[in-house]
Amino acid sequence: MSRSNLLPVVVVGGLHEAARRQAVLELLDGCQDAVVLHHDLTEAEDGRVRRRVRDTSGSLGEAQLPLTNDCPCCALREDLLPELLKIADAGRHRLAVVELWGGSEPHPLVEVIAGGEVEGRCMHEAVEVAGVVTAVDPLRLVPELSVSDQLFEHHLHTCADDERTVAEALSHQIEYASVLAVTHTREASGSAELHAGLAMLRQLHPTARYVRLGRDALAGAALAGFGVAQARDRVNPALALLPQAADEAGVATLVWERRRPLHPGRLYEALDQLVPAAQRSRGRFWLANRPDLMLAWDAAGANLAVEECGPWLAGLPDAAWELYPPTRRAAAALDWDPVHGDRIQQLSFTAQGLDVDGITELLDSCLLTDAELAAGEPGWKALPDAFEELLDPVA
Repeated sequence: MSRSNLLPVVVVGGLHEAARRQAVLELLDGCQDAVVLHHDLTEAEDGRVRRRVRDTSGSLGEAQLPLTNDCPCCALREDLLPELLKIADAGRHRLAVVELWGGSEPHPLVEVIAGGEVEGRCMHEAVEVAGVVTAVDPLRLVPELSVSDQLFEHHLHTCADDERTVAEALSHQIEYASVLAVTHTREASGSAELHAGLAMLRQLHPTARYVRLGRDALAGAALAGFGVAQARDRVNPALALLPQAADEAGVATLVWERRRPLHPGRLYEALDQLVPAAQRSRGRFWLANRPDLMLAWDAAGANLAVEECGPWLAGLPDAAWELYPPTRRAAAALDWDPVHGDRIQQLSFTAQGLDVDGITELLDSCLLTDAELAAGEPGWKALPDAFEELLDPVA
């Protein structure tokens, strides 16, 4: 058990099954009295989810679970929490390793483990999330971030209506984890593909702890601690710190920052060029015709999602600031502009062979001209609402 007498839980995810299973085995072998729980969704379309539990002695049991509301993820959550509590109460194991299904993203499950309840009992009274590991084969990273394949095409989806792409799931798995466990083979050492994959990893998540499977001690990094709230803020578009500009092994990151508003029509027309220009792009931005709305940009594998992520604080009365977390208020105050307040364009683009100058020029051309800017908010709000279909879809 941990020093706080809570059962430590390490969540291990990743689309790359061989790397993920190697990471799980290294945790099992490297931690005394560890147990592994895994929910297999292979048969989910037939209405079944299989839970397997094992430790170093071998299998501790297997169960077939019925789907809840035809949702494999729901069945997993409803079964996992009671199982973790049983393990914690039994006191036999000192670590629980939760191995995720290939296409599963760790963020929602971690929130459930940290804040869930079972029959009125809070999970945080018995368990704590000690680490989140994403296992990655760097040789596959750049190619898989470059295509628009959907998870279901590779039998990695989590439910029937899971429309996410491989690139989207992979990037989210990487960017949320506290530890990136990377496969390492002598055959690939020194190859351009390996160096590009490692450079991509470092630029997507520069603050992660990196472990080479088979060479470094994964357990120490995985159990170094995990802040659920801090991880939530780190991937929250309203608060996320974007990676810095970089250029390594042919992989580059551009961070584009401007203050003036974007013209909705010109930006929308530019999406066909901007989205495929990078294997991964993300950030926050604002449109001239929606000056009070912060928008999130989330693109991977040539697919873009644009979502609302709350108001800019500059558009709120002072009294309403108290409704937002201190971290959000502090971030706004530290980067306040005398004209636009906390409104800012902050987009990062990461890719192998990135055309930094071309993307910068295209984005700059989407900003309001001096004449358009001089029209003020009344004139901006009269601009055609090219993003209406994305932001206000008809129900």
